[in-house]
Amino acid sequence: MIGAVNSLRSFFFPEMLSNPRLIPVQGTLNVVMNQNVSLSCHSDSGTPPVRYTLFKHNQKISTLNRPDLTASLFNLTINSASDMGEYKCKAENNISGGGKYSNSLNFTLKEPISKPMLSSPTSQAKEGQNVTLSCLSENGSLPITYTFFKGRQSISPPVKMQKREAAVIFLFMNSSSDFGTYKCRAENSFRNNTKYSNSFNFTLAEERSHSQPLIISLGLILLLFIIGFALAIPFLIIPSYKAKKFKSTRSSTGFTSTTNAEEPEDYVIYTEIEPVKPEEEYVNFSVIRREDEKAEKAACATVYSKVFIRH
Repeated sequence: MIGAVNSLRSFFFPEMLSNPRLIPVQGTLNVVMNQNVSLSCHSDSGTPPVRYTLFKHNQKISTLNRPDLTASLFNLTINSASDMGEYKCKAENNISGGGKYSNSLNFTLKEPISKPMLSSPTSQAKEGQNVTLSCLSENGSLPITYTFFKGRQSISPPVKMQKREAAVIFLFMNSSSDFGTYKCRAENSFRNNTKYSNSFNFTLAEERSHSQPLIISLGLILLLFIIGFALAIPFLIIPSYKAKKFKSTRSSTGFTSTTNAEEPEDYVIYTEIEPVKPEEEYVNFSVIRREDEKAEKAACATVYSKVFIRH
């Protein structure tokens, strides 16, 4: 009865439409890829019939006509990031000028997170050393919450990242108990979507022996000595060879020296033999006896003799 009265009133007294309301039927704007969603567009007052038009980024995508003031449902499928929004609807009747527009809606894509990667600049550390751990999921809708574990025990409060950046914690390797296996966990608003990272092990770095640098230094010194000796061989052998050759050359010129093994080194007798001339039957030779150098000022004794040579 009331509906009939309202219809008669609208027929005799046409009324402009109120601004429509656009709402998601599923109650949330969080969606996943390839999800089907429904949007309801409805004007609470106005004279029917009503024509509803749905827009995405000011581009018309669908139109529905209603004979009364009931809501119109627009069914969509989220196939890509471009389907996220912005959405509006417009309500028109026969007496409204340019129609009335609704509020705008934007969908938020909920993407399941990928397995996070746990990493550190080093896998070896010493006691008393500071180290870092980084945890990052390459895919997944933001924000993402990360939690770090050693074994099965949580070692940090949850770290919520609003950007696609790694969560980082700092660790102090105070004792041997701080070395071992670490993991991290990543989760977002996507339901039942919690992922754990790979395991990361910190091992105790071996201390280098103090004698090792000394051994390396001694080895280098020995190597340099061998190289230096090899380079000095030519300078030691060649002068010795030249000295022997010079001594041999002097002996071949007819000057000989004899040294008595029982006498001191500075006691030398030199003998000089003159060449034999064809017409002579003898040769001259002289014997020079050189005493100790302490008697430098004394004249050297020289004895000349002739030796008769028969042909």
